[in-house]
Parts: sequence; structure tokens; C-alpha cells
Amino acid sequence: MLEGIMIGLEAAFSIQNLLLVVAGCLIGTFIGMLPGLGPMSIIAIMIPVAITLGDPAAALILLAGVYYGAVFGGSTSSILLNAPGIAGTVATSFDGYPMARKGQAGKALTIAAVSSFAGGMIGVILMMIFAPALSSVALLFHSAEYFALMVVGLSAIAAFAGTGQVSKALMMTILGLILATVGEGALFNMPRFTLGLMDLQSGISFITLAMAMFALPEALFLVLNPARGSTDDGGSQKITGLRFSRSEGRAMVPVIGRQSIQGFFIGVLPGAGATLASFLGYAVERNIAKGEDQAEFGHGSVKGLAAPETANNAACTGSFVPLLTLGIPGSGTTAILLGALIALNVTPGPRLMTDTPEIFWAVIISMFIGNVVLLILNLPLIPYIAKILSIPRNYLIPFILFFTLMGAYIGQNNATELLMLVGLGVMASIFRFADYPLAPLLIGFILGRMLEDNFARSMQLYRGADFILERPMTLGLLVLALLLILLPSYRARRARKRAEGVADGD
Repeated sequence: MLEGIMIGLEAAFSIQNLLLVVAGCLIGTFIGMLPGLGPMSIIAIMIPVAITLGDPAAALILLAGVYYGAVFGGSTSSILLNAPGIAGTVATSFDGYPMARKGQAGKALTIAAVSSFAGGMIGVILMMIFAPALSSVALLFHSAEYFALMVVGLSAIAAFAGTGQVSKALMMTILGLILATVGEGALFNMPRFTLGLMDLQSGISFITLAMAMFALPEALFLVLNPARGSTDDGGSQKITGLRFSRSEGRAMVPVIGRQSIQGFFIGVLPGAGATLASFLGYAVERNIAKGEDQAEFGHGSVKGLAAPETANNAACTGSFVPLLTLGIPGSGTTAILLGALIALNVTPGPRLMTDTPEIFWAVIISMFIGNVVLLILNLPLIPYIAKILSIPRNYLIPFILFFTLMGAYIGQNNATELLMLVGLGVMASIFRFADYPLAPLLIGFILGRMLEDNFARSMQLYRGADFILERPMTLGLLVLALLLILLPSYRARRARKRAEGVADGD
């Protein structure tokens, strides 16, 4: 490994590759800030540029920089505008946006930057140590295990519900699962629930749904409630408090440690990715928090912001393990990266580390450099980025609407998406007026398609539901899902009994 690190250092610290890391991080960060333009779009655009470089290591360094730069910058629109452009930053908005509305936009962006940096760096260290061993572990996961993993993700849904809202969260999750069934099914390539519209044959776009659930209702609430256009403490014209306190830093450290490890291992699993890592990271931290800490989640919690930001960046790093060691793309973005490698006559797989170690180790070392570059680039810009909230309300509303409509249209290049955006946005606004949580709907939608695909494949392979008993790992994950469902109810019951005991004592 030491020999590989020295080869990687020599390749990564060449002038050309250093400039490519900086360029990739810059491009990715600014693209990530724009709702609707996620890493997949920009990497697809950058592939011809990367191929013209000729050097596979340099090309992958550039594209990898764009990838984690986009995820790093993707939290900005979630925190400032409540408009997550990519699935991996949806959970960031749950506490990031409430924090921004309290006049702490600068602090929220700083916490996101530091958490992303820490998650990325720990993820790279884990990748250096465990990459060869984890590649064999990833092969143990088949469709049955992925189905059980999606059930685990859905079972943590109570973490996204407010007090006494578990039944509402469950209803919204089911609605999300229903929306995920629109389009061609996993078993048969036949359109379902498309109402005869060709545009619905490929299903509802995630970007359209995310914008409709968060950004459009926010614009409507800004119109209906003028006071919402300013921060809660009246400090919208001056961004202050860019630093977090020492006590907040101490609270973040264990969260960052846990979620870096959890996020990385989830990222290693092909098909899981940063989205599931961020949702599970948020759910785990909320479930293990106690008392006031747990009540703070959803209202500007430091832990609630640090958890998904750490997890999604660690997962992005982890997703390179199956790509480089097995040649298996773990997500849509890494599938595009795989295509770029093949175009450069590089075959990812178990022999990549031995046949072309300069590519493998140069990419890993460049990730260290890239994370440092991202932190150096982002921290000085935070005061200026946060000033978006200082824009007067009559300008901010068209600004949100413009990026919302643009993101939905660019995502599918289809004008029908705009009609769907408006329709879903009206529906989301009604749900918000009725105090229904919107996050469970989006989680159900994101995990629903993967859940159905893996369940269908498992049923076909094992000719029924016997796979649950035949595969111990699947059974173990389903038991974990059951515990995640029962644990919040048990804790709520204990708290209720304790409260009744105190009342009787009085």
C-alpha cells in the first residue's frame, strides 16, 4: 500500500493534475449550487473534455473532482432556498433551512462545509485501508439484500415525522411509494398509471417532485406570509454568526465520526449511494438523540444538519470502491464515470490496483487534495453566498421560481414537466397547510423504485418469498427494520409513563 501511495502522490501532485483537481472542484461546486443541475448532468457534459486529456488518471481526477464538488455545493440551495437539486441533499434542508430562517445561514453553511470536508476525508482514509477487502463484501449483496436495505430505509421514516405525526408520515410514505409506481414496471416493460400520456412512461422525475415538494410551496408561503421573507430574528439584511460555538463543535464530533463510517459503508454497496446514506444518517442521529436534542431536529438542529452532510460525502467516496475494484457502478453518476473509463481503454476491476496502480492511487490522493481545496474555496465564500437571503422578498420569489422551473425543465427537457411541477406543487402546498410532513413522501418515492426492482428480481430468482428465510443477511436486515419501527414507539411509551408518574407524584 505504501508503494501505491507513493505512486499516487507522484501522479496527483503534478502541476496538470493539481490544476485539474481545482478546476473540477470549482465547476462541481458552482453547478451543485444550482437546483436541477446535479453531478450527472455536468459529468456527462465534461466527458468529452476529459477524454481529450488522453491520460486516464488525469481524466478521472477531473471528473471525480466535479462529482464530489457538486455534492459539496449541493447543500447551498437546500439550506438557503429549501430547493434541493439532487436527492443526496434533501435531508440537508430539514434542519439547514430552518437554521437559515433563524438568521444563522452563515453558521449553517459553515457546519455543512466542515461536515462535508470531514466526511470526505474520513471516507478517503477508509477507502485506502479497506478498498480491496470491501470489494469482496459488496459482492455478497444481491437483490434480496438490497430489497431488505430499502425496507430499513423506509422503516426509519418515523425520524422524519414531528411529535404525534407518525401516522401522517406513514400516509405520506405510502403516497410516495404510489407515485414511484408510475411508468414502466420492473417485471414487465409495460406502462402503468400513465393516463395514456407518453411523457409519464418513464415515470415522474425526481427533480420535478423535489422542487414541487419544497421550493414551490416555499415561494407560495413567502407570498402569503410577508414576514417569512425575512429571518426570524430580523437580521436578514446582515449575515452574522458564521462560526459555530465550541459546544456545538463538541456535539458535532461524534455525529461526524459515526456518519462518516456509516455513510462510507453504505456508499460501498452498489445501488445504495449518497441518498440512502444521508436519509439513514439523519434518521439514526435523531433516533439516538434524547430529550431536547431530539426535539430540536427539524427546527435547526446542528446534529440534524451535520449528519446528512457527513454521510452523503462519505458515501460518494465509498461509491468509488465498487467502481474501481469491481467495475460495478454504485449510482447513476458512477455509471457515467465507468463509461468514461471504458472510453479511455481502462477496464476497472480487481486487477486495476496491480496493472495500473497509478490510476487507482492517483484518484485516491486527489480526493484528499480535492477535499482540502473545497474547504479552502467554500469557507471564504460563505458570507457572500449567505447574502442570498438578504435579497428583498419581491426579488427572492421570482428567483426561487426561475430556478425551480429551470431545474424541472432541464432535468427532462420536456415542457410537460412544468405542468407536473405546478400540479404537484399545489398538492404539496395543501399538504403543508394541513400540517403533513413532505419529507416521507419524497423518501418513499426515491426508495420505492429500488424497492420494487429488487423485490421483483428476488421473487423471480427464488420463485417466491422464500429468499427471506434462505438468505440470513436479508433476514437480519429485515429484523433491524422491525426494531427501527418498534424502538420509537417503545421510547415514546416509556416517556409517557414517566411523565404520568411525575404527574401522579405532584
